[in-house]
Amino acid sequence: MKINAGEIRVGMLLEYKNDLWEVLKTQHVKPGKGGAFAQVEMKSVGKNTKLNERFRSSETVEKASLDEIIFNYLYSDDKKFYFMDAKTFEQIEINKDVIGEKGKLLSENLQVSVSFYNDNPISVQLPNQIKCKVSSTDAALKGQTVSSSYKPAILDNGVKIQVPPFIETDDEIIIDTRTFEYVKKI
Repeated sequence: MKINAGEIRVGMLLEYKNDLWEVLKTQHVKPGKGGAFAQVEMKSVGKNTKLNERFRSSETVEKASLDEIIFNYLYSDDKKFYFMDAKTFEQIEINKDVIGEKGKLLSENLQVSVSFYNDNPISVQLPNQIKCKVSSTDAALKGQTVSSSYKPAILDNGVKIQVPPFIETDDEIIIDTRTFEYVKKI
């Protein structure tokens, strides 16, 4: 699907120069002399290279069309994560480097949205918030207020995050999967 250069947004996937690019930054520039343009920083999905490109406002670019399917997480081994389609019971495997750090947040039967481009899985979208258990954290210092600085904690899945001082070991909390930040205590 063709879109105007002014419609490019962060997070979009574009087909450009025979590759698939994820938009990291975009800035609309209107110089005093000449026409307006969009300065776009992109990262190649397959090759992990970056590209800074300038598109004139009148140019069009190809937005990638993705298929999104809901899968349930099953298990993982050394190199791959395994998922199952809840409707067809078809199983797929996805390399760990596609999911990255978010793979630590996967738990059995967690529903995720997998994006496919030309029948290849390119990204996995977790729910925005998930429940985790704090396996260890430092003791709160006496006199420390709730609005003061956070303290480090390690979750049951090995993820290290910052939590408020009133959170203790074995507490259940909700974290944001996009930023790996504490949201609230359950």
